[in-house]
Amino acid sequence: MKALLVFLFIFSIVVVVHEFGHFYFAKRAGILVREFAIGMGPKIFSHQGKDGTTYTVRILPLGGYVRMAGFEEEEDLKPGMFLQLLVNSQNEVIKINKSKKIQLTNGIPVELTAQNLVDDLIIKGYVNGQESEEQVFKVSPVATIIEEDGTEIRIAPRDVQFQSAKLWQRMLTNFAGPMNNFILAVVLFFILILMQGGVQDIHSTKISSVSADSPAALAGLKAGDTIKKINNEQVTNWSELTETIQKNGANNLTVVYQRNQQSETVDITPKKKTVQGQTIYQIGVGVPMKTGIIDKFVGAFTMSINSFLQILVALGSLLRSFSLDKLGGPVAIYQISSQAANQGWTTIIGVMAMISMNLGIFNLLPIPALDGGKLVLNVIEGVRGKPLSQEKEGLITLIGFGFMMLLMILVTWNDIQRFFF
Repeated sequence: MKALLVFLFIFSIVVVVHEFGHFYFAKRAGILVREFAIGMGPKIFSHQGKDGTTYTVRILPLGGYVRMAGFEEEEDLKPGMFLQLLVNSQNEVIKINKSKKIQLTNGIPVELTAQNLVDDLIIKGYVNGQESEEQVFKVSPVATIIEEDGTEIRIAPRDVQFQSAKLWQRMLTNFAGPMNNFILAVVLFFILILMQGGVQDIHSTKISSVSADSPAALAGLKAGDTIKKINNEQVTNWSELTETIQKNGANNLTVVYQRNQQSETVDITPKKKTVQGQTIYQIGVGVPMKTGIIDKFVGAFTMSINSFLQILVALGSLLRSFSLDKLGGPVAIYQISSQAANQGWTTIIGVMAMISMNLGIFNLLPIPALDGGKLVLNVIEGVRGKPLSQEKEGLITLIGFGFMMLLMILVTWNDIQRFFF
């Protein structure tokens, strides 16, 4: 249960922050966001804000999504459907009820014959089954539709649809999801640094702490001492220090250190330890830390850049030699979350930062149906001076979506075999 909760926490935060990026910049561009959902599946709560967005909480706590006007088949209102229409004092339709679960007081029962809620903003139909006379209703541009599950969303006239925004606004909206993941990674790395008390200074050999009853403590080393030599080998940074200790194994070390401008020499025998199946040797000293606020900010950006570059290297390796074992889906994230749950909040925050960075880079891949694929279509539109036809763009997106679904199925099955069989 603990592992499951950590998985849901990590996955939901990373995805919701991603979707909030799309949401925020869509709103800034004048694009109607019809729904901002936290979770998936049937809704358990909904509230329509004054901004026209319906905010919902859904029963499965797996991420979330945004529904922007223009990204779906508009309304799915077909001739022959039975609706309830609520009109205001100006005889404009302000509410269209498709749901059989909800009844509108003073709602007009209509059998739909035709509708245009994008340009003309009209609904045609027979009232009370009177097929001898078709009536035409003018629809308010801020009217709402009650969907079959009871969710109430705004209609989407053309001027608030995604395609009506300027090209640069659409590009920024598409890029905003991955951008938010990168920002989240920086914030999480900064939080991690705060939890650790500072940034590791790997360019120094000054000891920040000495573990109780460790070989270093028994030899008399203290926090603030600076290690200068090990077995007559000069060490100038933390990497050289740890490499020298590992190279000598469990053999006795002659350590020269400096304290208060005085050099001292002691003998230390490292302890053998197994971590995640690997044998390491430790003397029980902590890496030096930079604790200044500027150092912490710089450290957060440095860790983010290093994480970004590591993922790019892994991606390059995947492109050179493709293997499903180099990919991980929700099952792999669950396994990583399970391990992090047993190691405390610092590990959980670090894992979340890495996953957020991964999601940001992955979504920028130039694959149709991903944000990167949408950005490629935006660039093509900019070069051509006009967008692709909706049919071509829809076909390209459908192919990309099918490819992503197939890849997700293969990756998930491969993860199940790796981790559970």
